Order: sequence, then structure tokens, then C-alpha cells
Amino acid sequence: MHRQCVDTCSKRIGKSKTEIQQVAFHPIHLFLPPLTMSSINRPVRVLVAKVGLDGHDRGAKVIATALRDAGMEVIYTGLRQTPEMVVNAALQEDVDAIGISILSGAHMTVFPKVAALMKEKCMNDVLLTGGGIIPENDMKSLNEQGVGKLFAPGNIKAALSLILIKQNGSTMNG
Repeated sequence: MHRQCVDTCSKRIGKSKTEIQQVAFHPIHLFLPPLTMSSINRPVRVLVAKVGLDGHDRGAKVIATALRDAGMEVIYTGLRQTPEMVVNAALQEDVDAIGISILSGAHMTVFPKVAALMKEKCMNDVLLTGGGIIPENDMKSLNEQGVGKLFAPGNIKAALSLILIKQNGSTMNG
């Protein structure tokens, strides 16, 4: 799948395969053609997860529905997942992105743990992003640790734009 994605991106945005590999396989960047990865004949797959004891899942369900309505395949893991459960599900489902919704204040523990597990399982081509009640300083700190852009509540359009590559070839880091 990785080579097919690189080939597709190279053709779509006019950049060399080397340039794309240098950026695309870093965890906070993922080059995907709009809405579907037609070269591999499947929609973009996104896993949406609620990690920990946080039982408020309305936002995660709204994001999951918006992604589905945009033509993506969405796997919603449900409540009370562990980082290990999320990464294992993402690996089994061969997802292109993981979105974690977190309102509990455990973001400084959860995101680094998920990122470490992803690295351990060589999932460097999977985007890790998310949102919830996360202070701006913590968002910056997590971004510096390799977590993708994070979003405050009510920012559905921004979250969608992160999952989709723009036609002009800009990256997904902001």
C-alpha cells in the first residue's frame, strides 16, 4: 500500500517520489488524494477512538459521521479503549488515520502512549490526530512530540481538512 500511495501522490501533485517519502511517512503527514485512494480502490479509512474512562462521546460521533459523509470509511471503537486496543484495531483495519477524542484531561498521557505504540508497530504512515478539551500549550507540546494537529471542540471543518490533501499539494500539518 505504501508504494501505491507514494506513486499516486507523485503523479497527483507533481513531486518526486523521494520528496513524498521524506514527508509522507512521518507520522504527522499523510498524503492522500481527495476523499478516496482510487489507486488502491478503497475509501480513506479513519479510526475514531475514545481512550480512557471518558464517557462523553458526542463529539467523536459527530466527527465520525462527518468523515463518513465525506466519503471515508470510519471505524468507531466506542468508549473506554486503551491505547493498545486503539493501535491494535488501527493495525487490523489498515487505517490511514487515527483520531482520538479526549475530554478527560489525560491527553498528555494518551497521545504519547498511542504514538509510541504506533512507532513500535512501524505505523509511521498513519496520521495520529484528535481533539477535545486540550489547552493550546499542550497541543503545541504534543505536536512537537510528533502528534498531528489537534482540534478544539466544534472544529469539524478543520478536522476534515486535515484528513484530506488539498489539490495544490500542501501537506497536512496545519
